[in-house]
Amino acid sequence: MTTYLSAASIDTIGSPWLWAATIVGVLALLALDFAVTRRPHEVSMREAIGWTIFYLALPLAFGLAIWAGYGGAQGTEFFTGYLLEKSLSVDNLFVFMLLLAAFAVPAALQQRVLLFGIVGALVLRGVFIALGAAALASLDWAFLLFGLILLVTAVKLLIEAAGGHEQEVDISSMRSVRLMRKLMPVTDDYRGTRMTAREAGRRALTPLALVVTAVMATDIVFAVDSVPAVYGVTGDPYLVFATNAFALLGLRALYFVLQAALSRLVHLAYGLAVILAFIGVKLTLHWAHGIWDGIPEIPTLASLGVIVVTLAVVTVTSLRATREIGPAAPASTP
Repeated sequence: MTTYLSAASIDTIGSPWLWAATIVGVLALLALDFAVTRRPHEVSMREAIGWTIFYLALPLAFGLAIWAGYGGAQGTEFFTGYLLEKSLSVDNLFVFMLLLAAFAVPAALQQRVLLFGIVGALVLRGVFIALGAAALASLDWAFLLFGLILLVTAVKLLIEAAGGHEQEVDISSMRSVRLMRKLMPVTDDYRGTRMTAREAGRRALTPLALVVTAVMATDIVFAVDSVPAVYGVTGDPYLVFATNAFALLGLRALYFVLQAALSRLVHLAYGLAVILAFIGVKLTLHWAHGIWDGIPEIPTLASLGVIVVTLAVVTVTSLRATREIGPAAPASTP
């Protein structure tokens, strides 16, 4: 039986020491990533695959530990939530790829930009997770609100996919970028990993500061979708945080592994729309079940099956639809 948040209490496996150990572990992994990216360099496929395997092995081991220590229900919730968040994070990579190309980020600096984006996403999702837990614990209709948010997002994705709208990034229209350009001048070229530089006797921003700001601004949009989605799988704030943390930590390496293949996942938006709509229905049913016991609920194991099957189908159909085109490298801005 899946454990959800209720208006009366919050059931969580996350004791204070477990929260502390997990946060320390996440901070240690981030520190390791910053140490790796301290010296700018182009990421080889061998390096990217090695780090990707590492960041896939970590949640596998963590999930098995949860399964052994707290039971199969919690273990299933973690693996389902992680798979959901990982699939949504691939959509993040599309936008990151477009931003890196739009700002003409040198190959040697790309992983540093991605790392800042991951840190921003972790902080923002931590805030959203806390707000979501508070809402679900005190507001009976919060499940319905989260469900409606996901259903609206799913419809939006379907409309954009059916209309053939490709994801675009208009740098000049981003408020965060416009604001930074008003506050400080911007240098014409990158200065390594420096965010600011002295030019003509005054302090100026580098393009790296602008692209990092743009990446972090997009993190807000993704947090609005991903946090309600994972609350549809588990009501445990600790598991919600853990699934988000593990899904995000490996994005830096995963980006370079999937960079060439991202343009071939042409049906991913359809798959994400189906998944988000399914989770939205699940949350709505859970809210309705609290009003009338006769309304059925969707078990976590069924959610896991829907996510796996949907991702497998859209991956196969995407690769078949683009097999004559082949992998395309992302365009760069001169």
